[in-house]
Amino acid sequence: MTAYSLYYFLKPILPWSLRMGMRRVRGRWLLKKSHDVWPISPGSDKIPDGWPGWPNGKKFAFVLTHDVEGIRGLERCRELAELEKELGFRSSFNFVPEGEYRLSDSLRTFLTQEGFEVGVHDLHHDGSLYASERSFHDQSPAINQYLRSWNAVGFRAGFMFHNLEWLHQLNVRYDLSTFDTDPFEPQPDGMNTIFPFWVPGNDSRGYVELPYTLTQDSTLFLVLQETDYRIWSRKLDWVAAHGGMALLNVHPDYMNFSGNPGPSEYRASLYRDFLVYVKRRYQDICWFALPRDVADYVAPFKPVRRV
Repeated sequence: MTAYSLYYFLKPILPWSLRMGMRRVRGRWLLKKSHDVWPISPGSDKIPDGWPGWPNGKKFAFVLTHDVEGIRGLERCRELAELEKELGFRSSFNFVPEGEYRLSDSLRTFLTQEGFEVGVHDLHHDGSLYASERSFHDQSPAINQYLRSWNAVGFRAGFMFHNLEWLHQLNVRYDLSTFDTDPFEPQPDGMNTIFPFWVPGNDSRGYVELPYTLTQDSTLFLVLQETDYRIWSRKLDWVAAHGGMALLNVHPDYMNFSGNPGPSEYRASLYRDFLVYVKRRYQDICWFALPRDVADYVAPFKPVRRV
């Protein structure tokens, strides 16, 4: 059993405070070690071969996604959606099909009718999907069934595990399981690009990979214990200046809307204030898009990531 396999085996019985304490110690070490590749990785601004530019002359794209990990996150989805609606944003909510909750038809209908997108987030969210190629193969049919029944076209694996070749087993138009640079993830091999790119299959099929390019909220506010959104805004400004895709993933599980966050939460106002910043500074030059919109736009051009 590998160290990571052991961790995910023990995770359900380890207290949150112990797990987070371990992540914070590791995070401080990685912060010093990775200053030259995070939050900006040199060379990640290389324009992919075959890149068409953004639609309607927009300078860059801004994409919001949410991974709903547990019951607490599920209960906060509507409040998060209302916050974004108020500011004129829409996002994708990715749900775990067979985790500690079940996605109701009423919530899924509410989100889609209000202009949000619904995607699939892993199958069990227990670290088992990528335990082996066999495990991925065995779980793929169930994931594909949920993709069909939810009318979803996108996927993100738990813990950002990824194997772009194995993902061809899923019937998706796009995947969200990678990033440009993120040394804090358990599988830290970044794509080193701030652009979407095409992942071809053995036949004519393929899918679009959409790496996240803004640090995840859990890393920023819980692991690194930042108290403002400056790391987000500085990276956003850099992505915008280089014409890339600013893709952010935040978790309703960790957002506190009452103004009195617990140890495993941060104030939702931090996220709201960042969205206000984005809208105020970039409203006229940015393409605000759902992941499926970006994938549908990019797919015909099949841009190739430059390494």
